Amino acid sequence: MNLMSTVLSFSFLSCNPRISSFSIPQKLHIKSSPKCRLHHESESSSSLVVCFGEMLIDFVPTTSGLSLAESPAFKKAPGGAPANVAVGIARLGGSSAFIGKVGEDEFGYMLADILKQNNVNNEGMRFDPGARTALAFVTLRKDGEREFMFYRNPSADMLLHESELDFDLIRKAKIFHFGSISLITEPCRSAHIVAAKSAKDGGAILSYDPNLRLPLWPSAEAAREGIFSLWDTADIIKISEEEISFLTMGKDPFDDDVVRKLYHENLKLLLITEGPDGCRYYTKEFSGRVKGVKVEAVDTTGAGDAFVAGILSQLASDTSLLHDEGRLREALRFANACGALTVTERGAIPALPSRNTVLNSLR
Repeated sequence: MNLMSTVLSFSFLSCNPRISSFSIPQKLHIKSSPKCRLHHESESSSSLVVCFGEMLIDFVPTTSGLSLAESPAFKKAPGGAPANVAVGIARLGGSSAFIGKVGEDEFGYMLADILKQNNVNNEGMRFDPGARTALAFVTLRKDGEREFMFYRNPSADMLLHESELDFDLIRKAKIFHFGSISLITEPCRSAHIVAAKSAKDGGAILSYDPNLRLPLWPSAEAAREGIFSLWDTADIIKISEEEISFLTMGKDPFDDDVVRKLYHENLKLLLITEGPDGCRYYTKEFSGRVKGVKVEAVDTTGAGDAFVAGILSQLASDTSLLHDEGRLREALRFANACGALTVTERGAIPALPSRNTVLNSLR
């Protein structure tokens, strides 16, 4: 299989998208491998968060501040934003499941086992005998920020078919969480759209973190159109300040008028993450900012996913938080701590905190 590497700088402001104006585009029987190691914990469907998308292997350098070529060694770490969120929720004591595809290879089996070890329902995982599990090599700058080199042309996560979806699991979701990477190519894009519709029809809250990785898209225009294709279906959206700049063609991400243009009429909660500075929140009824938790960053991989896990784990238990600003602020303070603690270790899933660790950090 020919492998294609793509390098991505974590600074989205340098993307230089070739888009002329800011307007949202027009919207657009299960059998597993006999070798797959599947795990199902009896979960309460009333609080289950189902995460859909990619799971892969991150290779994180053991030394920060060096290029990939200069790095003497790499630490193998499970990753992939939706999978990170699923593990993050389970580690915080919540109920979660993952739906996605990996290769029928040792890395794929390893990832299935990691979900199992972390009490994530992995019955929705599928194994592709003809494609490998995706890999990503990560360069850590001295400040802990990252650049990525992806190997996925195609990787198994891109090849999930609608016929492989576990609709019984999807319909159990109280919250159905997804990103945009699974919207880039077929057949996964169609499977994603069908899964999200099934979850919505079943009464689930749809949670969306675009998680922009621009070089994985054919063009900046395609990325923006793809990200917006499911925008109006989401009940909760989490984006970063850099992603706002990209989606609005360089407009000020700190201008409330700019942010409000991203708020659609059916949205319940829009969250803007600002790294160590915390987050902003917007609902129809109120808006504000919650300060972050200051830590020394070692590796920012998975920080946003830990934040998402922190807020979704609480919303899954009590959606009335969406209408109570005081309690929502406390939930976001908890989520900020989840993100902060994650950057103090290398790798995403290995660094995700437990509930007790988060609570202790807030005392």
